Parts: sequence; C-alpha cells; structure tokens
Amino acid sequence: MAKSNTIQIRLVSSADTGYFYVTKKNTRNATGKMEKKKYDPVARKHVTFREAKIK
Repeated sequence: MAKSNTIQIRLVSSADTGYFYVTKKNTRNATGKMEKKKYDPVARKHVTFREAKIK
C-alpha cells in the first residue's frame, strides 16, 4: 500500500495557555510550519497557533 500524504499535527497556542488543536496537514502541499489564527478559550481571544509535533 502507498504511504499517506497527510499527517496529524498539533496547533499550540502562542499565548502560552497550554491549549491546542489537533488537525491534519498534507506534507506534499504544505512543506513549512503551519500557522493559523484561531480562538483560545483559556485566553478568551483569537491568537496565533503554531505547529508542533504530537508526542
């Protein structure tokens, strides 16, 4: 069988609250680190979430 192009990643809050989202990323299309602005319920505002590996 062929190897999957998508991997699971963690999007960790830049507000240092410890909150994170888990999402998928296509490694062929998106080669760099993913960064998204999403809602952090601990900080109660929209902040930047950066990619980190799932341990």
